[in-house]
Amino acid sequence: MIAKVKTSFFCTGCGHESPKWIGKCPSCNQWNTFVEEVVEKEPKQQQQDWKADAGGTPKNNNRVILLDDVEVATNSRIITNDVELNRVLGGGIVYGSIILFAGEPGIGKSTLLLQIGLQLTNKKILYISGEESEQQIKMRANRIDMHHNQFYLLSETSVAVIVKEIKFIKPDLVIVDSIQTVFNPLLESSAGSITQVRDCAATFQRFAKETNTPVFMIGHINKEGVIAGPKVLEHMVDAVLQFEGDTHFNYRIIRTLKNRFGSTSELGIYEMTVAGMRAVVNPSELFISQKQESLSGSAIAVSMEGLRPLLLEVQALVTQSAYGTSQRTVNGFDTRKLQLLLAILEKRGGYQFFNKDVFLNFVGGIKVDDPSLDLAIAVALLSSYKDIAIPPDACFAGEIGLNGVIRAVNRIEQRITEAERLGFTKMYVSSNHKNLPKNKKINLIALQRIEDLTTIF
Repeated sequence: MIAKVKTSFFCTGCGHESPKWIGKCPSCNQWNTFVEEVVEKEPKQQQQDWKADAGGTPKNNNRVILLDDVEVATNSRIITNDVELNRVLGGGIVYGSIILFAGEPGIGKSTLLLQIGLQLTNKKILYISGEESEQQIKMRANRIDMHHNQFYLLSETSVAVIVKEIKFIKPDLVIVDSIQTVFNPLLESSAGSITQVRDCAATFQRFAKETNTPVFMIGHINKEGVIAGPKVLEHMVDAVLQFEGDTHFNYRIIRTLKNRFGSTSELGIYEMTVAGMRAVVNPSELFISQKQESLSGSAIAVSMEGLRPLLLEVQALVTQSAYGTSQRTVNGFDTRKLQLLLAILEKRGGYQFFNKDVFLNFVGGIKVDDPSLDLAIAVALLSSYKDIAIPPDACFAGEIGLNGVIRAVNRIEQRITEAERLGFTKMYVSSNHKNLPKNKKINLIALQRIEDLTTIF
């Protein structure tokens, strides 16, 4: 007699399980997100007890403990040679953490994590690849010209074989490339399905927590630009890092979408070279074009990404519309925010943009959403509108309210110091700032309302 195949329906948005198909998910309230998958519960005897396997106390002996009695190790992080990765993780890799590293195909995820693993020469590294062979990984390692005596490779997709090798090697750091290719042979569904991704991620999570070993899991990005797999995958991990960048540029950016051990507003910047990923120490110089003469429509904004000040060049082009409907084309910024700034300039400043085509771009292909960019964007728009160049030694930092008032921004001292370090002599800020730093070489010019922008030209 053939055993009946057991199936369940899973929500692709949050991973909620249902015995039958339903239109609306009761967990995340999304419509038409349930898909049917073949499932088979893992037998209890197959559950891994990593502490017992490592010779420690089995997890079943855990008891309730007071918070004051919990001992925290002094060296709770692995400090890598990559200063950008240390920054986005809050100071290094936390022991026992599980980190999801996601990005588009060909962006450089595998190269960066291979490079980071090869740099940790005092740690035992296990690199698990479900997409490439050992020879392909060796070729990449030779290209970036790095060597490691305790760097182990495993080209395998079965989680049962991976568990066996992990117990044998006992690594200090595990890299899984990628979580969508790993599968549990006890489950009937195919690799990359919601059931497989959730089960395999749970296996690595138990390993990380019970052995205090950090795990990097590389994740894929689907066509919508979000991390492939169930949403519960992002809830299970301790940190979610997204590796992004424009394929037409050599610069790559790590954004922290989630971090239980640090800030989620930090930014890491790399340059893709023949010898691998190079950490960019001074990113402000990358996002400012090297122009030989002053041209209209260009302004320098002093932004903040976490604790790092960043100078960005915003370029605007305002032309007469040749058709009935005006165009609004934006690269690296929110289109709705641009339309809001244009409405403020029309209402409060009297500038007519309804019959103009507006194009906005940030140099270097970076994507930003800092409110302090409002002032620089407005100045760049008016510069192109009037066809008058902005002085090349001027920069801007300010948020514009709906009533046309230029509002103060946070961390103004760090912004001023960075602008002064890069040679700017004038900086336009809000007049609402109190206790602006004195004895600075840079001239601070206070603006109160949108009407005051006429003094710049």
